[in-house]
Amino acid sequence: MSSASEDLNIAVLIPCYNEEATVAKVVEDFKEAFPTATIFVGDNNSTDKTSEIARESGAVVLFEPLQGKGNVVRTMFANIEADVYILVDGDDTYDPKAAPGMLDQFLKQQLDMLVGTRDKTLTAEAYRAGHVLGNRIFTWFVGTLFGRVFSDIFSGYRFFSRRFVKSFPAMSEGFEIESEFTVHALELSMPVAECPTKYDSRPDGSVSKLNTYRDGWRILKKIVQLYKDVHPTRFFGVPFVLLFVASLALGIPVILHFFETGLVPKLPTAVLCSAMMLLAFFSLGCSIILSSVSLLRREAKRLAYLSTPALSYKVTLQREESSQDSDS
Repeated sequence: MSSASEDLNIAVLIPCYNEEATVAKVVEDFKEAFPTATIFVGDNNSTDKTSEIARESGAVVLFEPLQGKGNVVRTMFANIEADVYILVDGDDTYDPKAAPGMLDQFLKQQLDMLVGTRDKTLTAEAYRAGHVLGNRIFTWFVGTLFGRVFSDIFSGYRFFSRRFVKSFPAMSEGFEIESEFTVHALELSMPVAECPTKYDSRPDGSVSKLNTYRDGWRILKKIVQLYKDVHPTRFFGVPFVLLFVASLALGIPVILHFFETGLVPKLPTAVLCSAMMLLAFFSLGCSIILSSVSLLRREAKRLAYLSTPALSYKVTLQREESSQDSDS
């Protein structure tokens, strides 16, 4: 480890659900990579010996009764104090040997989030084709909506600063938590980066907990919800424009005919146009109100983010204190 990392309080967070076949190796590998770090395993109602094996391997075990990765991450973020947080899945698919190099990049670039992107030359056993396609679609979708492209928004291998963790609202319950990580960083314009890492297939005895269609649907709903929360003007502005234009297009001939003859021969069309215009201005009102709410939420997150000292500043203080102690 670098001298800078030795001065830091590093926490490795491993959310787990029935990972008795792999959790010991993950804990031991990260203890080897970061001897001074504290390894935490979040046991999410495991029915096997995950917690026992993790504890025997030297990890601190936390329990989260609410099922879902997002619930585990929320509990760990709330209860664990550290300078750098390393989040990694407990299935032994990510490369712990890459962690020291990733930490050096994280510190040198003064990042708030570093994503370990999975190698694109993956075998079918490690990363199923359907999941690769889904990841690409969702990555493109998030980049289109929020204005920045990541190559792997669903990676479970991430480094976080304390600033990120303590300003992160963590509202997701399941695997959609990764999407929330990305949007939170983009919303506050945090310094973030990616680092390619090796990704292996699951060892024998380890089974994926991801349900392709159910979790894919939940992720899609979460992305749309986050877009509404972050960009309500755009979200409600599009229906306003469409309804307003359609109402005028259908209604102008009816109005002109009324002024010419004093009659409304197409009453259903007139009613439809009135309803569409009301809905258009209802969308406009929602846009105006929620944009103010969104601004307040963003300001609150920003204040929570700024209330935590920057990591580089903390490291500088620690070095100054160490030098003063050595001089005395």
